[in-house]
Formats: sequence, structure tokens, C-alpha cells
Amino acid sequence: MIPSSDDRDPLIQSYVLAFTQRLRELGWIEGHTIAIEYRWSELRPERLAEIAAEFVRLRVDVIVTVGSVARLVKQVTTNIPIVFTVGIDPVGSGLVASLARPGGNVTGLSIQASELAGKRLELLREIVPQLRRVAIMFSADNSESVLEMGETQAGALRLGLEVALLAIRRAEDIGPAFQGLKSRADALYVALESRLALSRGRILTTALIERLPTIFGDQAHVKAGALMSYGPNFSDLLRRSADYVDKILRGTKPGDIPVEQPTKFELAINLTTAKALGLTVPPTLLDRADLVLE
Repeated sequence: MIPSSDDRDPLIQSYVLAFTQRLRELGWIEGHTIAIEYRWSELRPERLAEIAAEFVRLRVDVIVTVGSVARLVKQVTTNIPIVFTVGIDPVGSGLVASLARPGGNVTGLSIQASELAGKRLELLREIVPQLRRVAIMFSADNSESVLEMGETQAGALRLGLEVALLAIRRAEDIGPAFQGLKSRADALYVALESRLALSRGRILTTALIERLPTIFGDQAHVKAGALMSYGPNFSDLLRRSADYVDKILRGTKPGDIPVEQPTKFELAINLTTAKALGLTVPPTLLDRADLVLE
């Protein structure tokens, strides 16, 4: 199993717990009926090839990736089954041949950025009616993050919004990215990416100081202080990936297991943050929210 950050991050720990609990329900008990080798890339891309090569030497039965690392792992092995838990565009990125029949050694769960980015901006505008300019923070060296940035930019233009792009290559870029941002943006959209997720404390603190409303794709960020989020439940995605592992271990070829897309998306709103920003959340939006923090 290859999470893209490290074992100290509570968010990643919750994902791993969801995965192992579902495996147990399916009869795979860690240390008894299944052995799980954990490796942490520590946000260093060069580590991924090393880890994948190690798993090949260990002759593991399946590799589970958390975050946008499946494409790099696939470059190392075309034989060992790979299950990805979050694929922004698995067909477009070349991970699978199609969603219905992935083919090859890779399958998993996909979230389509093109369908979610515009919806997030629409929801953000309901809370921030004066929204005219939006900043998009993304990881410049992550192809899936760049894809989400493009889809978000296209959605913003459809809504008549001006866009400021904040390309992040390392955590140290986040502080400078905020300099002068308040004069160029009314809100901040943060793309899904492990480096940005691990830097959420810095992003949220600075955004609040700058009085910039924030929207993410995972409600864990709302619990940490973001204004709102809209997207699938990521713990549920990790639970569902355990079902993929179960099928593969029982003999199903990964290329024959369709890539699934979540059918339920959750809206989360932090009223404490809204109050701190001087924003009023419309009752109609609160009624539609799956999670409201006060």
C-alpha cells in the first residue's frame, strides 16, 4: 500500500483505517489472513519508483495507491495488480483503456474533475454572491492536479469569473503565492493533491488572515477550518478499494473489474469560518448540506 504522504498525517491514518476495517469485514485480517506492507513516499516523487521496485522484488499480490501515484507505479510493473483509490481522469491519463473494461493490470475508483469543479464554484458563489474573481491553487508538477486546474478554470470562465492561477511546486511556494492575492481574488479554490492537503494548515490560516473564502474537494479540510467542500467521501473510497483487493485476491483480473465512480457527493460547510469571514450562508444551502460545523 502506497499512501502519498506519510504515516504521521491524521488524514492518511483515517484512510488506512477505513481500508483495513473493510478488509476485516471481508475476511482479510491483517497479520493473520493477509500481510500489508506500508510504504510512505513522504511527498518525494523519486521515492515512488523505489517503492514500486521494492514491491516487485517482494512479489506482492496487489498494490494499492492513495493519491495520484498509480501512473508512476504502473511504469514500474505491468504484471502486479494496481488498485487506485482516487483517479481524476484514469482514461485520459492512460491508466486504463476504458472505465467499463480497464484492461491491463490497473483498476480502481475515479472522480471526474470536469463534473465537480464547476459545481464547486456554483456552490461557492451561493455563499459569496459578490464572487467575481477566483484563485486556483494547484500542484504544477502533478498531471492530475493540473487537469483539475484546467477544468476549474474552464468552469470559472463559463460562470463569467476571472481567474488567478497559483502554481505550487513545493510547500515553500504557498506563502509567496498569497502575496497580493487579496487584490486579485475574492475566493480560493484548492485542487486535490497530497502536497496541498498536507499544507492545509498553512493554507487555511493564511486564507483566513487574508479573509479569503476557501473551497476544497474533501470535507476533512472543512473540519480543519475551510469554508466549504464538495466531493465524494474519501474514507468511503478507501473502503470501496478494499472490495477491489478482495476480488483480485480471490482470482479476478484487475482488467476485468470496472472502474467505479462515486454516485453520492457531500457538501460540507463550516459556519464558524463563515462567521469569521462575515458571510451569511443561505438557509437553502444549509438544508442541502451533508455536514454543517458550528
